[in-house]
Amino acid sequence: MPLSAGDHLGPYEVLALIGAGGMGEVYRARDARLNRDVAVKVSKEEFTERFAREARAIAALNHTNVCHLYDVGPNYLVLEYVESHAAERSSPAR
Repeated sequence: MPLSAGDHLGPYEVLALIGAGGMGEVYRARDARLNRDVAVKVSKEEFTERFAREARAIAALNHTNVCHLYDVGPNYLVLEYVESHAAERSSPAR
């Protein structure tokens, strides 16, 4: 079930949909406890083994190019929110 701005998922308030794919949706959300924005990746179902493997893999990594895993819910992962600057990228000359 898609979430809307203002909905709560645990302690996280959904701000906006970031994207969707085969495993579920990703939302920008607010963690009021720590006063920061986070990315919440919601699985279409209860955790599948693939989703659990992804959580373990992210948690095992520590690299500047990999977002941090902050929390795990019954069907969601809470990740570091990284602001996209896609509009600032220049397109290659043709």
